[in-house]
Order: sequence, then C-alpha cells, then structure tokens
Amino acid sequence: MNHADTPSRRARRGSGGVTLHDVAKLAGVAPITASRALNTPGQVSEEVLKKVTEAVASTGYVPNRLAGGLASARSRLVAAVVPTISGPVFLQTMQSLTEALAERGYQLILGQSGYADSREDALLDAIIGRRPDGIVLTGIMHSPQGRKRLLASGIPVVETWDFTPTPLDMLVGFSHVDVGRAVVAFFHAKGRRRLAVVGGDDERSQRRQQAFQAAAKAAGLRDVAVVNVPAPTTLKSGRSALAELLQTTPDLDAVFCSSDLLALGVMTEAQARGLAVPGQLAVVGFGDLEFAADLHPSLTSVRIDGGAIGRQAAQFIVDRVEGRAVVQRAVDIGFSIVERESA
Repeated sequence: MNHADTPSRRARRGSGGVTLHDVAKLAGVAPITASRALNTPGQVSEEVLKKVTEAVASTGYVPNRLAGGLASARSRLVAAVVPTISGPVFLQTMQSLTEALAERGYQLILGQSGYADSREDALLDAIIGRRPDGIVLTGIMHSPQGRKRLLASGIPVVETWDFTPTPLDMLVGFSHVDVGRAVVAFFHAKGRRRLAVVGGDDERSQRRQQAFQAAAKAAGLRDVAVVNVPAPTTLKSGRSALAELLQTTPDLDAVFCSSDLLALGVMTEAQARGLAVPGQLAVVGFGDLEFAADLHPSLTSVRIDGGAIGRQAAQFIVDRVEGRAVVQRAVDIGFSIVERESA
C-alpha cells in the first residue's frame, strides 16, 4: 500500500495535495484497491484499473515513490528543472540557489528537461513521485497535464526566468516581452532603422522576438528580418544565421540575438566578412555572460540578475516549507541593457 497518504503525511504537509484517498473516492473503490491498481495492476480487474487510471488523470495525482519510513519526514531536498546545462545562462541562478538552500540545510538536485513539454512532463512525474520539499522550474509555459500534476502534488513550486501575474504557485523572474520592446527602443535611440533578430526556437526567445517585431512596427520601422535556430543556441548557429540574413537583407544595421553565444557568432561572421561592428552593424546579446565584456569589440547585452532569481526562489521554498506566509507570490526582478562597444 502507498504510505504517502497516511493521516500523518497529510497533516505534515498541510498543503491540500491530492491523495490516494481522493483518487479512490473518485474512482468509487477502496484506497487499498486503488493502491493495488497503481502498484500491481495485474491484481485488479480491467474495469477497476480503468476507473483508477481515469481518476488519476482527472486529479493529476502522482504516487509517492518514497519508502513509507521516509515519507513522514522532510526530505530536505529541492528539485530544480532547467532546459539545458550545456548553455551557461542558467548557471548563476543554479549556483545561487544551491548556496542559499545549503545555508538553510537543504540540498539541490538538478534535472534537465530539454525544450519539449513531453520531456518536462516525464521529469516532473519522476520528481513529484519522490516528494521533494520544493520544485524550482524554468519558465511558466508548462503543459496542462504538467500543471495539473504540480498543483495536485501540494509541493511548493517556484517558476523562474519568466513573469506572469498569475503564477502556478510562486514566481521570480522578468518579462520577455518587455525585453524585446526595450531593445527596439535602444536601437532606435542609436539611429538604427534596419533591424533583425537571430533567435532560438524555444518559447521564451520567441516571445522576445515577437515583442521586438511588434515594437519595431509601432515605431514605423520596416519589417524585422528574422532567422530562428535550434535551441540551445551556439556560436556556429550565430555565424550561419548572419550569413542567411545578409543574403536577404544586405543593408541591415542592427541585430538582436537571443543569447550571447549567438551574438558572438554574429560578430565573428561579421568580422570574417569585413563588416565593422558597430560601424556598419550593431549587435546586442542576451544574458550578459562573463565573456561579453572581454570581447573585441565588447558585447552589449541584456543583463538578468540570475543570482537574485536563485536567492529569491530559495527563500520562497524555505518559507513555505517552514510554515511562514508568502505574501508577495510574484517578484519581478527586471533587467538592464549593459551598453558596450558592439552597439
């Protein structure tokens, strides 16, 4: 039998999370029967299995995979999910999250979801089933089933690197739409009028791109030239993207890149073609990675305080686990454009 749903377990969390008893009640069977259907489906009839499976899908319930002896105590583990560890943009957040949690006696485990909802859903199932004390997610765009399971789990959740006034639970991040608009205003103030975007095909990059295009149109500029590349983005894809842009828009004078690595690729290709940066082509990146200031010319980039995101996410989780009220559930840390030589 699943020991995750004993009275002591429910009292400990006090979270309103969906329990095995809730699933059993909805399916019209005894809790022990629901447990058998989930853990040893061969011991129940097809009709019972169907009812329990439908109840699980309806409620978003995920069985607790912890041993019964561990389920009554805090795990002191927090799980974080990032799209990729191959790119450095999330490293500062994960480092500060790790340190802030460690100071309070918690440890971080890290999962890599990729950029597909299906992979994130499978990873979330594995995480929820082991009942960490908190979950930190990258972004806010989760599948309906993933959202349902997170809500049903009763586990404190912090969404990061994005912003919405209606978070799943708690949130710390910034507006990608505002970033796109701000970069257009920056280019416009510099006298740039023939704009382009080189962006990753992930959802957050696409929202920056769409906001950039809309802001350029509102400013009376011509249509923005766009090249999208697979995420995670690379220096190589930045080089090939600029080559493609120049074939269709040889007179462009400014490029906004969805990562500093892409921007480095664009600048490298420009140099190879004899295009002066910023004389002929202004370049702005995203992320303000450590190398940005040391390039020649140095790279103008959108800076996100990843450390602040990690520290606030840790505070949210610890406050909830230790029973303190979280009054402000959504924190917008904003962003800044760090102007350097490339623009």
